[in-house]
Amino acid sequence: MARIPYADPANPETRQLVDRIIRERGSVLHLYAMLLHSGPVAEGWLRYLTAIRHECALPAPLRELVIIQIAHLNGAAYEAEQHMPIALREGVTQAQLDALPDWRNTGLFDAVQQAALAYCEAMTREIHVPEPVFAAVRNALPPRELVELTATIGAYNMVSRFLEAMGIDARDPLPDHPG
Repeated sequence: MARIPYADPANPETRQLVDRIIRERGSVLHLYAMLLHSGPVAEGWLRYLTAIRHECALPAPLRELVIIQIAHLNGAAYEAEQHMPIALREGVTQAQLDALPDWRNTGLFDAVQQAALAYCEAMTREIHVPEPVFAAVRNALPPRELVELTATIGAYNMVSRFLEAMGIDARDPLPDHPG
């Protein structure tokens, strides 16, 4: 259960932003319902995560693998629940999703995925990435995709930390969106 009530989507101060969230995301998910307590933060968050998810050259299956791995590493069930269907639509297999907790010992991930997952773990757990881990991912990806991978890992660590600190749960009831 969320630690504070979700924001009222009928608030006139954020009504245009609510309409934009619905246009871009299909509905006001729990995460955005909480973020709407601060219109500027919600708007910046929406723009940044839209860039990460829809405007980058980083292959979508790789993006989704690291997002779900971050969710596992940070114990962020909501984040994993939201991204598993996306990952499957983007071509990640159910076997890969099931194997993520022990990805090194499965043989289900190619060399690029392994480099990205090791990088994701180092960034999430240690913050300071060891040179051999960075060298592997640098050799696996062109500079643009490496920057986008790094930004994705940073962004989704932010997401999971926000979700867990605020106690956001997909089973929480949400305020009704006005007409």
